[in-house]
Amino acid sequence: MEFKRLSNCVYHCEYHLVLVSKYRRKIFNEGIFAYFEIKLNEIRKHYPLIECKTVNHDKDHVHFLISVPPTMSVGSAVRIIKSNTARALKQKFPFLKELYWGTDGIWSDGYFATTVGINEQMIKQYIEQQGQEDTGQAKLALG
Repeated sequence: MEFKRLSNCVYHCEYHLVLVSKYRRKIFNEGIFAYFEIKLNEIRKHYPLIECKTVNHDKDHVHFLISVPPTMSVGSAVRIIKSNTARALKQKFPFLKELYWGTDGIWSDGYFATTVGINEQMIKQYIEQQGQEDTGQAKLALG
């Protein structure tokens, strides 16, 4: 387990996040996801304390293992990620503008977040295997 330091605290605040595409549209393929990852890494230049440790996708959602400092809410980190990636993806892939006309975003309004404790390795493995045939990890997540 890795601890991070700020001037006033030492922390380990990691979350498993799931962002779903608006209307559950299947917009993610390997090319779009590769560009999404580039844009996600660019966010770190402006927000160095938001660290995406692991990220993967299925056709209609993205899973993250993310570190957020205790000085920032999870909701703020999600807002930053959603707004920056939505804008970039719509600029790069014009079909998304047509698919989501009349709205700025490509993301569903909500999100899923859970804290990561001693099960970090299991969550990492679950995220890395997104989009592959279910080998029982769904049972672990629900159990």
